[in-house]
Amino acid sequence: MGPLFNAGEPWGLVTALVIGIAFGYILESAGFSSSRKLAGIFYGYDFVVLQVFFTAAITAALGLVFFDYFGWLDLSAIWVNRFYVGSTIVGGAIMGLGFIIGGFCPGTSACAAAIGKIDAMLFLGGFIIGVIIFDAFYPLYEGFYKADNLGPVKIYESLGMDREVFLLIFVVFAIFAFWATAVIQKKVSEKSNKY
Repeated sequence: MGPLFNAGEPWGLVTALVIGIAFGYILESAGFSSSRKLAGIFYGYDFVVLQVFFTAAITAALGLVFFDYFGWLDLSAIWVNRFYVGSTIVGGAIMGLGFIIGGFCPGTSACAAAIGKIDAMLFLGGFIIGVIIFDAFYPLYEGFYKADNLGPVKIYESLGMDREVFLLIFVVFAIFAFWATAVIQKKVSEKSNKY
């Protein structure tokens, strides 16, 4: 069992390009090239981003578990990133702040820039400058960046749960989140319609 494609194979890069274009098309079709839609989750008027990402996470998780169960995929062969506590917290805070201020994440900014949105181009430019600055000064904070390495952490393992039990709880939580966000969005819309 191996990955669906390998970039080193003759058609691997073509496959990756087709998947990338399809992903960009889906992002644009879902409205993810709109910074207002993306920022809506933080202001309570639009939770499509949360719903799409929860749906994607559940679909991927269920697919992986079923593929493993039927022997079509070896889950132990899937790479899991290492969890560096401090740098993850700082990086998450910077990413979240940028998301709130700019209304884009790196992927959605590339999607929006591709269709000609100036704000996304500026955001993407800032992202690229940030990457260059990070790389240029990396030796200064390499120690902090690599500190507190907990290895490839899986949430269900750290909670001492079976992966199937965790997945069931995750699905139930997602359904609750869909319901709760629908209630919040309705109340925010009613409140804003009054003014």
